[in-house]
Amino acid sequence: MGKSFRSVASFGKRMEYNLIGKMLIEGLDVYLPLVDDHGVDCIVKKSDGTFIEIQIKARSNTVSAGDAALFAAIPHEKRDNFYFVFYSERMETMWILSSEEFLEECVTNKTGKNAGKRTIWFNGHKKDPSTGEKKEYCYKRFEKYIAENFSKFH
Repeated sequence: MGKSFRSVASFGKRMEYNLIGKMLIEGLDVYLPLVDDHGVDCIVKKSDGTFIEIQIKARSNTVSAGDAALFAAIPHEKRDNFYFVFYSERMETMWILSSEEFLEECVTNKTGKNAGKRTIWFNGHKKDPSTGEKKEYCYKRFEKYIAENFSKFH
């Protein structure tokens, strides 16, 4: 049986609340916009009184093998005080990038229905010789963005 739209759509919202809850547990002041029409899932007030905007993107365990950390068709132009939190459920890994870092690392789609949108693929995969299964791993160049917590926002 295929994934229902409801389960796919609600996964992203569940992960947003999960990660926002972790931000709150770390003591961050987090605010939630009532509408999400600017790609902002939450706003954090830093200790110096400045604010940062955050967009959360998550991939579930159910995505195709090899695509655990593929985030595609993201509309984005450089924004000051803007961050992405990317999370792969299957890899149990979180990456945090500023707007500028994201634009340095992503690929801009050149053609097709998503032309002009951005894609970033944090993982590669190789076959496990003993099982034949695809094993996913973080590309070395993206390891510097792996985050165990939200200290980047404090």
